[in-house]
Amino acid sequence: MSCNDYILSVDNISKCFEIYEKPSHRLWQMFFKNKKLYKEFWALNDISFKVKRGESVGIIGRNGAGKSTLLQIICNTLSPTDGQTKIQGKVAALLELGAGFNPEFSGRDNVYLCASLYGMTKEQIDERYEMIANFADIGDFINQPVKTYSSGMYVRLAFAVIAHVDADILIIDEALAVGDALFTQKCMRFLREFKKNGVLLFVSHDTSAVTNLCDKAVWLKNGKVESFDSAKIVSEKYMADLYQSKVTKNDKKVVETEKKEVKVFRDFRQDFINSSNLRNDIQIFQFDDIENNNFGKGGAKISDVFIMDEDGNALNWFVGGEGVTLRVEVEVNEEIKNPIVGFSIRDKLGQPVFGDNTFLHTISDNLLCNAGNKIVVDFDFQMPVLLNGDYSVTVAVADGDQNNHVQHHWINDALLFKSTATSASTGLVGIPMKNIKINII
Repeated sequence: MSCNDYILSVDNISKCFEIYEKPSHRLWQMFFKNKKLYKEFWALNDISFKVKRGESVGIIGRNGAGKSTLLQIICNTLSPTDGQTKIQGKVAALLELGAGFNPEFSGRDNVYLCASLYGMTKEQIDERYEMIANFADIGDFINQPVKTYSSGMYVRLAFAVIAHVDADILIIDEALAVGDALFTQKCMRFLREFKKNGVLLFVSHDTSAVTNLCDKAVWLKNGKVESFDSAKIVSEKYMADLYQSKVTKNDKKVVETEKKEVKVFRDFRQDFINSSNLRNDIQIFQFDDIENNNFGKGGAKISDVFIMDEDGNALNWFVGGEGVTLRVEVEVNEEIKNPIVGFSIRDKLGQPVFGDNTFLHTISDNLLCNAGNKIVVDFDFQMPVLLNGDYSVTVAVADGDQNNHVQHHWINDALLFKSTATSASTGLVGIPMKNIKINII
């Protein structure tokens, strides 16, 4: 593939900031050029990646990893110390609240100001002003000074402008986090449409949003590219690193527990569905705990995961909408307290569809497990009707509570299954209907 196929190329970018102990040292440095009066901080170190038109790339990393610095260099608002970026087309960015706005101007005046900075003529802005105002949907505030705006109103107006400047590369840096749910959904719909022909760079700490919206992802760690791969793979590596960093030495234990019985019902249409071509057949593939899919402290290890019928027989095939049992078996390697065993069903993008864990079920129990014990957890539930596609089961065993815990063993894609021939017509899953009543009056 030639370099001309890439709309964005980041080649060996590095950025060094000079950190002075005192403001006066910055002045002295002008006269004592042979003496270094500052410390060097390398925010970025040899960053390289390329993006083709139609690709969307998430940029993830902890605070201070260099994400915003990288985006500012791509936007040409900051110069790199080394390396270069090559861009074919127009870049529009939403980097921080109020960027490009004059707080004393009205929203309307700022639309013209900001759009003109992206190279639009007054005639072009006139043609699109109503569309911009309707997208922002801030009512009469469009005629008020933006210094009176809330953070959400800033985002609405700023996003509305960049959505209408015919950009080839769109950069969004966490700004959507302050928007309300309805506006965020509107923005997401626009971004999904935009990325079909443009390049989207999307920065977020929400790995679910990254996997949902992006094809690839760049994980920055300490100013370096830790991983550049599919969004699902990079997000899994990033989450593993986050959990590993929280590992502290604690003592704990494992036990077999029973679920409290919950009354369930069967979809009243299930017999008809199962006798038709709408039956949701789900094929299960063998448990897999390959090394690069798992992480954890190792105080406990998941030894097996499988789905079984009411008689305890492991299944390699079942029907969506029917009751199943997911069994997770755990071997305890050291004494642990308050074990939490959980699972998450994820789609092919890595987005969680549903899941659960044992925390609420055992919150009043004082569980203690010794090395050599075995935990067997059975999750009994009605499997929702799944859309056609590939799914996976992520399983984990931890010690602590929902907010503060140590991950002992986490396995991504421990169990794989494929869903075919579904009766789910809307949403990610179809839930069993107890009844549907239609009254014509």
